[in-house]
Amino acid sequence: MIILASLDQFKSLYRDGRKWNRCVEAIENIGNIQPNAFHSVGDSLAYRLQHGPSNANEQFVGHRRYFDVHYYLAGSETIECADKDTLTQVHPYSDETDREYFEGTAQAHRIEVGQMVIFENHQAHRFSAADNLQKVVLRVTIEDGYFLNK
Repeated sequence: MIILASLDQFKSLYRDGRKWNRCVEAIENIGNIQPNAFHSVGDSLAYRLQHGPSNANEQFVGHRRYFDVHYYLAGSETIECADKDTLTQVHPYSDETDREYFEGTAQAHRIEVGQMVIFENHQAHRFSAADNLQKVVLRVTIEDGYFLNK
């Protein structure tokens, strides 16, 4: 899990690449969309404005084809994240949903307003608590993607 302090930091680090620029485009368009309805920018990104807490559950979720990127507009949220190989898979990967589920323990992180989180594909995460949450949730294809710190 990559935690960024701000949208400006994201823009600085991920300024190269069409899909990363589309993330910024989507975030800057949030004033024009309805909450909890998915929208898309091109074929590499789907996004929605979320009001209220994420679905908290006992299992961790992991993805293979898409990165999850969350930008926090209001409130805060606690997220647990761990490498998949340190967890126990309880439901196999589904190509239809791009999800696989795990059990185990992980380090918790409190994410605050203004921060961004990128969930990497070798990890799984779960949400455990939220306060007055509003965020942009982006699903970004892994194709043509890289992280500068890898």
